[in-house]
Amino acid sequence: MAADAKSLLNGRKTAHVETEAEELRKEHLMLDPMPRDEMNDMVMEAMTTTTKTYWVWVIGFGIAVAVLLFGAWGYMIATGMGVAGIRRPIYWGIFIVTFVFWIGISHAGTFVSAILRVFKAEFRRPFTRAAELMTTFGLAAGAIYPLVHLGRVWVFYWMIPYPNARWLWPNFRSALEWDLLAITTYLLSSTIYLFLPLIPDLAMARDRSTGIRHFFYKTFALGWRGTEAEWTRLRKAIGIFAFAIIPVMFSVHTIVSWDFAVGQVAGWHSTIFGPYFIIGAILSGVSAVVTILYVLRKTLKNMDYFIRLEHFDGLGKLILIFSMAWAYFFFNEYLLSWYGGEAAVKQVLTLHATGPTAWVWYLMLICNVAIPWLFLWNKKVRRTPWLMFIITLLVNVGMYAERYTIIPLTLGHQRSPFDWGIYNPTIVEVSIALGTLCLFIFLYLLASRAIPLVPVWEVQEGQMAHSIRKVGKTEVPSVTELE
Repeated sequence: MAADAKSLLNGRKTAHVETEAEELRKEHLMLDPMPRDEMNDMVMEAMTTTTKTYWVWVIGFGIAVAVLLFGAWGYMIATGMGVAGIRRPIYWGIFIVTFVFWIGISHAGTFVSAILRVFKAEFRRPFTRAAELMTTFGLAAGAIYPLVHLGRVWVFYWMIPYPNARWLWPNFRSALEWDLLAITTYLLSSTIYLFLPLIPDLAMARDRSTGIRHFFYKTFALGWRGTEAEWTRLRKAIGIFAFAIIPVMFSVHTIVSWDFAVGQVAGWHSTIFGPYFIIGAILSGVSAVVTILYVLRKTLKNMDYFIRLEHFDGLGKLILIFSMAWAYFFFNEYLLSWYGGEAAVKQVLTLHATGPTAWVWYLMLICNVAIPWLFLWNKKVRRTPWLMFIITLLVNVGMYAERYTIIPLTLGHQRSPFDWGIYNPTIVEVSIALGTLCLFIFLYLLASRAIPLVPVWEVQEGQMAHSIRKVGKTEVPSVTELE
């Protein structure tokens, strides 16, 4: 009888341990390995499965890009900048607001991929490419605005320093020139950083495709065979770029902040704008990553295996942290400006909170501070994808309102009351802004069927390094350092 009781007790303990291990596998992608060929087939199936609904969205957004973006922009080129709502004293409107917004969104890829890679945050593995694509497409959308705001776009080559007989050189003191150099540098470096980890997955797709897809993947896989020497060089190259692109990310949005901080405009002339803009960019970018992950999880086949609740949970914690950091810089900037004693600055800050457009200011605080602080401390909320989708959408609404407050609302009330003005964006400006959003979505729709959105080799590498081992009477996850 005693032996039977002991055997029953041991059986219950074993069952309990097995249950714990099964829960860990369901919880963490890195602890739930799948055969390599089966995982590769899942990613290829997600790429090659297209429905009528997908093509309706592609055609719809393609038409929207042609009409809203290029149609409205073409009309403005033919008619002149007078069709835009920018007037004295507000010469920077929605164009610059949306430009800063897209450059901020583009920081997500570098932060989520490079910084988390450097700090060896393992939960980043399945969604790094989705974030890196955001960087490239966000920069593509933002790069249009220096050309749009130039007005005479046919002389854009004047911004490029090239040898010419007219001794015509760009004005390097111009904020327009700073933006051109910053975007060009960041777009080139981020595209290379996107391409390097993509090579093994393109080779995987090459071996599982035919026709035009096979030709495309064969061309861009660069003859990848997966030898030990190739893996060694690839890991070294990714490591170098991961460290190199981080200062590029910080410098780019610092340069964008200098567009404002170096001016003598009341409310702009602040030394804190550099880190303030960087924190805001990371907040909006990481929020956009969550939004896109939700859409991918809902629309792409097999994505629920790769994108799990743990990823929404981890990104939700990051959003909460950066929301707190953003609030610190925001109120610090206001306090310093207020106690600085300049009457014009105090007047601008007062009008932000009490003027006719105060609703924009309060919308910014509600979306960027109140909503994350009220909800993201709760694990259940962070692990509910549709709630995270709504919260992150609202965060980016708040970040757009923040840029709107900084630019046209600040420019409208300066030191001389006779030079005050109200900015009313026109349908042309709104159409171009919406057109760039449609361009971003359109490019993402095409990329979702053209390249593997999940870095399969990174997920497989992480699963090889992770295991469940028994410590005492419980099962715990462990990680082996891979060289």
